[in-house]
This record gives sequence, C-alpha cells and structure tokens, in this order.
Amino acid sequence: MSETVSSSSAKPARFVDPLDFLARYGTLVALALLIVFNLFFTRNFATLQTLNVNLTQVCTIVIVAIGMTMVIGTGGIDLSVGSIMAISGALAPLIFLGTIFPVGNMGVSVAVAIAVALLAATLLGLFNGWLVAKMRIQPIIATLVLFIAGRGIAQVLTNGNLQVFRVPEFQWIGLARPFGIPVQVMIMVVMIVLAAWVLQRTVFGRQILATGGNEKAADLAGIPVDRVKLAVYAISGFCAGVAGLVVIAINSASDANLVGLGMELDAIAAVAVGGTLLVGGKATVIGTLIGALTIQLVRYTLLANGLPEGAALMVQAAIIAGAVWLQQQGRVR
Repeated sequence: MSETVSSSSAKPARFVDPLDFLARYGTLVALALLIVFNLFFTRNFATLQTLNVNLTQVCTIVIVAIGMTMVIGTGGIDLSVGSIMAISGALAPLIFLGTIFPVGNMGVSVAVAIAVALLAATLLGLFNGWLVAKMRIQPIIATLVLFIAGRGIAQVLTNGNLQVFRVPEFQWIGLARPFGIPVQVMIMVVMIVLAAWVLQRTVFGRQILATGGNEKAADLAGIPVDRVKLAVYAISGFCAGVAGLVVIAINSASDANLVGLGMELDAIAAVAVGGTLLVGGKATVIGTLIGALTIQLVRYTLLANGLPEGAALMVQAAIIAGAVWLQQQGRVR
C-alpha cells in the first residue's frame, strides 16, 4: 500500500520546452555566447577601452529604450523619440551659449538649459500621450506627428546651423569619466534601476502592464488608463530629452539634422529583442538593456572581424525578426 501511495504522489518529470526557454532566456544566452566568442577570437576585446567604447555607444539607445519599454508595455509605440532628442539637443545650447538671452554665471545657465530642455521634452511626450489617450488617435499615427514636425522644430530653432560649443560645465555629461566610468553610463544605470523598480515594485508599474494586457478590463477594474498613457509618453519624452543632451555633450556640438536620427528604430529593436511584448502586457527594462547590449555586440563582433557594415545590419535585422517570432510562439503556447 505504501508503495502505491508513494508512486501516485510522485511528481511527473518536467521537460523544458525549447521554444519557451529561448523566448525567456534566448537573448541572455546569445549575449553570453557573443562575449565568449570575442574573448577567444577578437583581439583586444578584454580591455577597459573596448568595454567603454561599447557602453558609450549603447547607452543613449538604452536611455531612450527605457521610456519606449514603458510605452510599449501599455500597447503603444513612440516614433517621435529621435525628433524629441533633436529638440532637446537644440534648445540647451541656445540657452547656455546666450543665443536666447545673455549668459551670466555659466553654471546657472547650464542648469537652466538642462532644465528647460528636459521640461520641453517631457511636455512633447505629454502631447503624444494627449493625442493617444484623449484624442483616441492610434499611437503610430499620433507619434508620427512629432516624428515629422519635431525635427523641423529643431531645425527652425537653430536655423539649420551646427551649434559648436566648448562649455566644460555642460560637456562633463558626455566626456567626464570619474573612476574610469563614463558619466553617461552612470546616468544609464541609474535610470535602469529606477525604471525596473517602477515596473516591478509599484502600483503604477502594475497599471502599465494591466493597460497593455487588456485595456477594457483595466478600465473596468478602476485603473486610470488615460492617466497611465499620459504618464508613459511623458516619461518617454523625458528619456529622449536626456539622451539628446548626452549626445550633444559627447560630440561637443548640436546638429538638428543628425541628433537622434534613426533612434526610434534602435530603441524599438532593443525593446523587442529584450523580450517586451510589442502588443503590450509585458515589459522588462533589464531585458531591454540585454537586448541593446546584444545588438551592439553583434555589430561590434562583425565589424571587428572584418565584415562590412551592411552585413552587420542584415544580421541585426535577422535577430529582431527571430526575437519577434519567438514572442509569437510564446504567446501561442
């Protein structure tokens, strides 16, 4: 009898579904394999300089992708982030160079410039949210408005001219390296930690995922869906504003034609590869970081081993397509 009981109570062996495993951990596995490959086959990979190069190249994408993760978590999309970067990057030099009004104390002017640029970026994001939440315009159309008009606004602000500056009080954002760590990497890490905490530990984070998972059910449950949408688009605008300031600080110049160009695609790619569902309802900031690092490291690996830029772009496209396919398989199962 005892044998019968123990046999019936034994738990059946659990088999890991390969597709489910890849959907959950595929990007992390790919990143680990890329690191191992480069350690053995890419010269000078295991150096602080290589690490800094890759981190500085990916940090602005990650900063923008943090806001994009929250927007996509609600089932939306934000095509305007590159243009908002251009506006933020155009506004700040106009203030601290004294183009709008005479510069007094440079430290104060830089602080005002950063505050105004970030406020403008946040308000532009809020405008996107208003179009989506209040005007009921499809997110891809609503954010297309600023995608087109935003860069024009930046060009009008600067008369299409390149703004070159030498202002150490501002440039430290992109050029300083305390303890050997680039400041923009520190900014990225702080923003990742805050965003991950919001998504995982706060009521607002749960509201984001509920809105993206089933908007009607979330509304019936008393979740302020419109306010959630307004908030995530404002956050996306703020993140784009931060990235715009970092980019012009790195380059010591602001070019309204180039700052943030194509950034919306890079950010969406990082979010998709990182495991956030593009239809909403699931969002992971840590996954977005891993996705961005994977895409960057693929590009670095191919270029460092002699493959042309075109090949790197095609491989990146294949990775994005594969990530979205795995997402679909996971949803079906």
